[in-house]
Amino acid sequence: MNNFIPGLSSDGIITINRVILKDGITVDDLEEKVAFLCESVKTNHSDTGFVGGFVCLNSGEISNEGSTVGQAIKDENTDKEALIVTFWNPAEIDGEKVDAFKAHEISHQQETFQPLFKEVLELAESANEPSYKLLWSGAAYSPEDAIKAREAKKNN
Repeated sequence: MNNFIPGLSSDGIITINRVILKDGITVDDLEEKVAFLCESVKTNHSDTGFVGGFVCLNSGEISNEGSTVGQAIKDENTDKEALIVTFWNPAEIDGEKVDAFKAHEISHQQETFQPLFKEVLELAESANEPSYKLLWSGAAYSPEDAIKAREAKKNN
């Protein structure tokens, strides 16, 4: 099921924190605060459930082919909406086995996390962080394997 996110177990979770920046806040402001936050999580929680993550910024391009919108529109959150995506596994914390979501929540309660996260929230007009269970992931085929896959489909 999962070879795309190395180390994420089948009972792991993905959290996606959607941050909308306040007017006047720059991407540079966000990048600096998030860099410190992410480094802290990596340092303090790589052995308590944290698998990895990434941060991305809304580019403003909306796929007509992948949307129900049907026509290009301007995205009001261009360059002001960031996603902080993290991957978590179940872990043993202080001698207790906890599920992936609890491992995530415990990380957020730590004194190493809270001050840095508050600094990120000061830049945001809103933020929320739902948790997701992975249903599928995968990497692209190599060019050679892509040719073989298309040929196999023709022969079915």
